[in-house]
Order: sequence, then structure tokens, then C-alpha cells
Amino acid sequence: MTHDDEELLRRAIALAGTARANGNPPFGSLLVGPDGDVLIEERNTSITDADITAHPELKLARWAARELDPAAAAATTMYTSCQPCGMCTGAIERSGLGRVVFALSTDQLTELKPPAVSAGARQDGPALLDEARIPVAGYYH
Repeated sequence: MTHDDEELLRRAIALAGTARANGNPPFGSLLVGPDGDVLIEERNTSITDADITAHPELKLARWAARELDPAAAAATTMYTSCQPCGMCTGAIERSGLGRVVFALSTDQLTELKPPAVSAGARQDGPALLDEARIPVAGYYH
């Protein structure tokens, strides 16, 4: 971790503070291009936008996928106040971003939160393989 990484993480942490001050969960992120310039910043707005997906990492991954060509995305770094959740991690991977630097790990964040109320939605499957594979077969070749 470089001094520049630490300074950029401090900015992500400050964005998390702004999110919290605005009534949202305390998460903030930014994208830094290969030349070291900040491209875009985001904060969590899941409460004020009434959108459970309004995580800053997801918003930045969407922006990168729309605005950056693959080479630029691969050379871009996301700095974020906490390790991205599974939803955001999937979006980051699909956006082609080359690096993520985070402050708090998921385990460290979990220690700061109350115990989870729900174990999550039950998932049943796989099922109907022969039917389900028809629209997908050949798409990824």
C-alpha cells in the first residue's frame, strides 16, 4: 500500500462520512484513472434514493462499464471505504476494473454491525435444465 493509496482511501472514508451525515449507510468510493486523477466519486444513497442497490461501488462499476473502454477500465482503481459486497463485486468484475483497494474488510465491518436478523432468501434449484439451457446455449461462444 502506497502513500497515495492511503490518501485516496481517506477520501473514500470521508465520502462514507458524508453518506452517513445525509442519512444513508456509511459507505463511499471513488475511481482513479491510470494517471492518478480522480474520475468520479460516489456515496451510498440507498435510503435517500429508496434503492437497495444504491451502493457506491455498484454505481461506479456501472459508470466504468458505460464510460471507459476495456483498457482504461483495466488500468483504473476503485478506492472504497469497505470491502465490496457480493452484488458489487460481481458488477466490478463485469465492468473490467483492474484493482480495488478497500479500508475495512467484510469481517471487520461485521464486527461493527448488529447480528443479522435473517439468514437470507431460500434458493431452490437447479431445475428444468433442458428448458433453461435453450436461451443460453451458444451465447458465450
